[in-house]
This record gives sequence, structure tokens and C-alpha cells, in this order.
Amino acid sequence: MKRRAFITLLGGTAAVWPLAARAQTYPSRPITMNVPFAAGGPTDTIARIVSERMRASLGQAVIIENVTGADGTIGVGRVARAAADGYTIGIGHWATHVLNGAAYSLQYDVLKDFEPVSLLTTNPLLIVTNKTVPTKDLKELILWLKANQNKASVGTGSMVHRVSGVYFQANTGIQLLFVPYRGAAPATQDMIAGQITLMFDQAANSLPHVRAGTTRAYAVTANTRLASAPAIPTVDEAGLPGFYISVWHALWVPKGTPKNIILTLNAAVVDALADPAVRQRLAELGQEIPPREQQTPEALSTFHRAEIEKWWPIIKAANIKAE
Repeated sequence: MKRRAFITLLGGTAAVWPLAARAQTYPSRPITMNVPFAAGGPTDTIARIVSERMRASLGQAVIIENVTGADGTIGVGRVARAAADGYTIGIGHWATHVLNGAAYSLQYDVLKDFEPVSLLTTNPLLIVTNKTVPTKDLKELILWLKANQNKASVGTGSMVHRVSGVYFQANTGIQLLFVPYRGAAPATQDMIAGQITLMFDQAANSLPHVRAGTTRAYAVTANTRLASAPAIPTVDEAGLPGFYISVWHALWVPKGTPKNIILTLNAAVVDALADPAVRQRLAELGQEIPPREQQTPEALSTFHRAEIEKWWPIIKAANIKAE
């Protein structure tokens, strides 16, 4: 009886051992990073910069897969349904993992169906107008907009623009005309041409036009100035304190991914974000890297929940729905 029990124990150990060995040798093959937007956009560019450096730490290629459509919900949904083995990771941002959860009827839960890996970058917005607006600073702009209620127009090429405009209305009492566009680029071109009044757009998108002198920036929606544009005041300095909005990016894996795999991926991200070349390339895009203590899975989890608690009530009160 004892001999039979001993053999059974050995058999059980043998069956478990290969699983443990595979977990210890992760990753043993290339990893796919799902990008829920088209190649060439801000999210795709960040993904390629970070994944290229992660390869050095992981010893395996990180292959970018662009899965587009429905404001990122198709790609994010694919990550939610993927095997929880660390070989599918997903990059997303403020809209995909916060705003969409309130505006869409999703087939996944933006919190419960994912495990956080790390916050990657933050990218506050710029409040920008066309050059014909006769104001020199944000306080003057707000007064001018109040004098032109329901006349000034704001371009909305995405959920980010729409929610930001609604938040601005709630903070100022100003009523704007929302003009929908198929993306930020055509909205910006119409603003430059004087067809729309203002936009709330990512600094990464807006800065080239501000630097070229074709649009005017009034403030950055953060409590610190941008390193890439130190002359632009914060909203606190400019007269709209607390009007903070950031299109941050982060990495997640499917729910149930083993902790040791998450920690391996997190370590690769931390190494990437500490690399001077990576930091320089991200800074050139107007992206800011969070402090080291904000790069942990636990920090992303806390931050993600806080963003949902802040933005979902605003979206639902304004009855914003996916178009």
C-alpha cells in the first residue's frame, strides 16, 4: 500500500513539474501586444517604442497586432477573451478602459476582466483655439465664450474630445456647440481654417500646430507644466483650477494571468521606461512618464478605479453614448 501511494505521489509530481517549469521559463516564445487602434497613431507609436525596449529584458520579441474598430472596443475585447498565459498583452488608455465603460454596452468589464501591469505614460490635453479668437489668456477666453453662449463651437473627433467639452461646460457654465468629426485630424484642420472655435486635444496632437503658429494654446490640463512646452501655463495658473484631464496609456493582461508573469512583464516595462532613449522618444511625442512608484500593478489598479469613479458619473449625467 505504501509503495503504491509513493508511486502515485511521484506520478502527481511528474504531472505538475512541467507546468511549474514552463511558468519559471516565461517567456519562451514571442508575445503579442494588442493595439486597439490603427498603425501610426499615438497609441500605436507608444506601443512600438515601449515593446521594442521590453524585448531586451524579456529575451523574446513583442509583436504588435493592430485590432481596430468601435473606439478600441474590438481590440480590448480580444484581450479580455485571450488565454491568461502572458502571451497576449493589451495597451489601452483613458478612453478604452474608462470612458468606453460608461458610453458603450460592452461584452467585457473594463475592471474585472483584466489584470493591471503598469501605467506607461500620461498626456494631458491642451485647450486650443483658432487664431481669430480675440483673447490672450484663458480667463479672457472664458469671459468671451460666456458672451457667445451657444455660438462657439468645439470639434469632437473622439470620445476624448466630447467628454472634455462636457467637463468644460460643467466647470464654467458655458454652453458650446459640439461639431462631430471622424477623428482629431479633420477637426484640427477645420479649427485652423476658422470653421470651429476650439478643441480640447492631446498635447501630442496639438503641439505641432501650436509651435507652427496656426493655433493658440491657453493652458495644459494638468497641475504641472509640460516639459516639452514649458511656456504653456497649467489650468491652475491660467484660471481654471482643478480642470485636470489626461489621456494616459497603460498595459493590461487577461484576468487570471499568474502573478509571476505579471511581475516579469512589469519589470520589463519599468526597465523600458527608465531607458534614456525611450524617455527621449516619448518626450518628443509630448508624453510624460509617471514616477517609478506609479509604475506598479497595484498603483495602476488604484489609479484606474479612481478614474472610473471620477468620469463615469460625468458621462452618465450628460447621457453620452457611443455614436
